[in-house]
Amino acid sequence: MADKILLSPPDMAGTELDYIKEAFDTNWIAPVGPHVDAFEEELATYVGAKYAVAVSSGTAGLHLALLAAGVGEGDVVFCQSFTFAASVNPVLYQKAIPVLIDSDCNTWNMSVAALELAFKTRKPKAVIVTHIYGQAADMARIKQLCDANNALLIEDACESLGTTYAGKQTGTIGDIGVYSFNGNKIITTSGGGMVVTDKKEWADQIKYLSQQAKSTTPHYLHETVGYNYRLSNVLAGIGRAQLTTLDDKIKKRRAVFTKYQQAFHGTEVEMMPVDQNGVTSNRWLSVILIPDKKPHDLMHFLAKENIESRLVWNPMHQQPFLKNIDFVKIEDKAVSDELFQSGLCLPSGSQLQKEEQERIIYLIKKYFRAGGEE
Repeated sequence: MADKILLSPPDMAGTELDYIKEAFDTNWIAPVGPHVDAFEEELATYVGAKYAVAVSSGTAGLHLALLAAGVGEGDVVFCQSFTFAASVNPVLYQKAIPVLIDSDCNTWNMSVAALELAFKTRKPKAVIVTHIYGQAADMARIKQLCDANNALLIEDACESLGTTYAGKQTGTIGDIGVYSFNGNKIITTSGGGMVVTDKKEWADQIKYLSQQAKSTTPHYLHETVGYNYRLSNVLAGIGRAQLTTLDDKIKKRRAVFTKYQQAFHGTEVEMMPVDQNGVTSNRWLSVILIPDKKPHDLMHFLAKENIESRLVWNPMHQQPFLKNIDFVKIEDKAVSDELFQSGLCLPSGSQLQKEEQERIIYLIKKYFRAGGEE
């Protein structure tokens, strides 16, 4: 059998070991050190943010963003339903109240119409918009609604590092943005994240809280609850190396998407939306919609061929732990439900070889020619 084709494996730049060796040689192994400082500066420069704080995960970053925004017990936070649980969990950490918002068909992200409807009956402290699979949400209209309703806008850009909207990097359009460097993301530190903002007060607060809220005194002094959320110097070194090849990774993933798009044009397989006006997606994952609404069957078929694929996000309003949470939608049938019932993520890594992708396309077409019963 052919070697396994993975969904989104790490794509190493080749210089990571040099940075790791430097960290070991200088004995900077702790969650502090020159690589952490440099990684923050380099990523802030790349995305065009004034400040960046390196943290242990995207989830930690979202939690710290909520803390900096002053979200606490009883506050309402609007969140996207079509996303991963980590987008909503930090709201619950704060004992705040999430309200789930459906998606639109054009971006698969937060529906502006549903958001507008939600604002008519609720006054949230913050809105968390997620850029799913690297696709940018309709940020101009979402930001306009947030500004008009005095709600802070937090961007969950964990999947969209490198995606631009009207010339700006996702993560820098709202008040605070968060990126993830998990193992399957477009760049990885194995585990890690980054919070970006243009507000120094928030950046300082996020850094302070991420280091157990240690005050700058000669003795241990903690005036508030803190968290062990800082990124290590070793992992930051990996991130620095990864960042040097981010543009190349985006170029390759976009080429993967284009090849799928061309291959499935005119067939029963529908691709995820193309870039909307003013958007250039990083195409973190390429997703197809299955006409028979049985994506799990195709997933199992591909697995037998040693090809990894993955169902799209099961919407948060369908999750047992959020069963009593309000969900706002416009359509009779939620767009996020339709996506879950039809969507399948295909191998999309920046190291995906031409022959591997051609094999995936061939097998999917063969599967549908056989009526989905291979």
